[in-house]
Amino acid sequence: MSAQTAASSDESSTASSDQDVGVGHSRQRGLVAPCTCCDRTVPLTFHHLIPRKMHRRTFFRRRYNRAELNKGIMVCRRCHQGIHRLYDEMTLAKHFNTLAQLQQDQALAQHFSWVARQRERV
Repeated sequence: MSAQTAASSDESSTASSDQDVGVGHSRQRGLVAPCTCCDRTVPLTFHHLIPRKMHRRTFFRRRYNRAELNKGIMVCRRCHQGIHRLYDEMTLAKHFNTLAQLQQDQALAQHFSWVARQRERV
């Protein structure tokens, strides 16, 4: 019975990690999967929803725990560059610290739409 319990706990931990694809600490460089923003299947990079540069600031240390500070999404290089090109770290940390907020922004939505139409260079 203990073997079954161990097996079921392994399955449940695997299931919970599968649900967090693109969010959290799954930072595999070059992981080829659909981008969270443009939905292209390309190599992905990890984007911290609260940029690491802000983690040491008192404002963020008091309001968020370490796990919340390290949350992020897996995005393609073009989407990642567009996010950081349009907004500075403080703006991203205070106003765009969730995936929904990123996707609802008009300028970012236009960029993600443009990226979705681009081909990946080989």
